[in-house]
Amino acid sequence: MSVTLQTDLGDLKIEVFCESVPKTAENFLALCASSYYNSTAFHRNIAGFMVQGGDPSGKGKGGQSIYGGDFEDEIKPALRHNARGIVSMANKGPGTNGSQFFITYASAPHLDGKNTIFGRVLEGADTTLDAMEAVEVDKKYRPKEPFRLKNVIIHANPMADQ
Repeated sequence: MSVTLQTDLGDLKIEVFCESVPKTAENFLALCASSYYNSTAFHRNIAGFMVQGGDPSGKGKGGQSIYGGDFEDEIKPALRHNARGIVSMANKGPGTNGSQFFITYASAPHLDGKNTIFGRVLEGADTTLDAMEAVEVDKKYRPKEPFRLKNVIIHANPMADQ
């Protein structure tokens, strides 16, 4: 399964790991399908590390899962923060997943075993992610010029019938 995140700075096509992390994938895809992420800001942007979004308040302190509260991690040793474009759940510690997610700008092995990886960027890593990473931020890593996730397009999985 894949989705395209249409942002102010370009599109990011993301493969969602539905089989590896089904509960996390279901949460993300249901939030996408319900337009939950539409017009939400990327509220944290750390060059060389990651960009974070998924909080409707835009402050990085909110957001809710489809399950009505936080949900448990789905840590898979085979899924690693080993490259640019890894998509992972943001959390406040074990079992605190909600709606917020981040996309890595580089390998971040210190996050392995701490954040549930549920996808990877298929297209846009060398264009849209570059543009995001270049946005100036304040001392708290908030973008000085806000950029948003405008809309999400959900694509069918071409491998589903095989």
